[in-house]
Amino acid sequence: MDDLERALLDDLLASSTPSGYEAPGQRVWVDYVSDFADEVRTDDYGNAVAVGEGSGPEIAVAGHADQIGLLVREVDDDGHLHVSPVGGMDVTVTRGQQVTVHAGDGEVPGVIGQTAVHVREDDDDEERVADQLVDVGAADGEAARDLVSVGDPITIDGDVTDLQGSRVAGPGMDNRAGMWTAAEALRRSVAAGVDATVYAVSTVQEEVGLRGARIVGFDLDPDAVVAVDVTHALDYPDAPDDRASDVALGDGPVLSRGSANHPVLVDALRATATDAGIDVQLQSASTATDTDADAFYTSRSGIPSTYLGVPNRYMHTPVEVVDTADLSAAADLLAAFLAGAGSYSPFTVDI
Repeated sequence: MDDLERALLDDLLASSTPSGYEAPGQRVWVDYVSDFADEVRTDDYGNAVAVGEGSGPEIAVAGHADQIGLLVREVDDDGHLHVSPVGGMDVTVTRGQQVTVHAGDGEVPGVIGQTAVHVREDDDDEERVADQLVDVGAADGEAARDLVSVGDPITIDGDVTDLQGSRVAGPGMDNRAGMWTAAEALRRSVAAGVDATVYAVSTVQEEVGLRGARIVGFDLDPDAVVAVDVTHALDYPDAPDDRASDVALGDGPVLSRGSANHPVLVDALRATATDAGIDVQLQSASTATDTDADAFYTSRSGIPSTYLGVPNRYMHTPVEVVDTADLSAAADLLAAFLAGAGSYSPFTVDI
């Protein structure tokens, strides 16, 4: 990953984009792709589409912009914020964390407190995220309400940290990895002058129901879609045995096979990887991918779609880990596929 590519990843990770409040990250993404796209547009909900015009098949490469977070549900008279989860927040992750409330007048720092072990009688295994409180240091409810409002989004703080080799840790890799890959696949394709018309897409509200992808799929109606998202890398000692997976960091992007993944599209990506000498991994998805691919493939009369995964350890925590070599390989794979997409289309199952 060169300096330009790493700068994009860092800028995306520095933005805060809880579902429904993706504009900061979308601005970073739009600014980047505007340098090489033939057209960039956004819709009323904040989905962003960058176009590389061509005369061949129309292919979309999509990553979602939103991340999990919290929402201010109530400000009590003591000045504490009651919250609701946005997406798959984990109560064991949010305890004792520093957070940022993205209020109308600017960012407000806070913490999710936890009773000290010295005075805690026992752990409450029934605690939910919605039971937790954010302390912004306000003296009372009036002071807190001067700072924040009901409905303000909240994100968990965390630094981006370079680990050994090409591995990077931080919050929001899910799904800055997909946003990054979509932008870089387009950049590579434009530079190579591919025949396909390429749509790089950054969708909103994936974490709360794949909603942005439903909007974009209906609007674009492309010939095929590759949705890029993170996937679980369980290559560490205390990963659950019953969820064992062969997916590992650094072994390449992951092709998903199963009913929600269009078989012709998957085969095209596998053949492309072989021809280009790009290592890929395989995983099964028997009924659904739980990504934007599920929304795209059921849009309109059905859009051939599949899911390309970026291996990610510790998903939905502030210390998600990815290998930038996997990101670069994913962008290279998609650029190679887009260059040869005309030889694989139409993406139709033969009967």
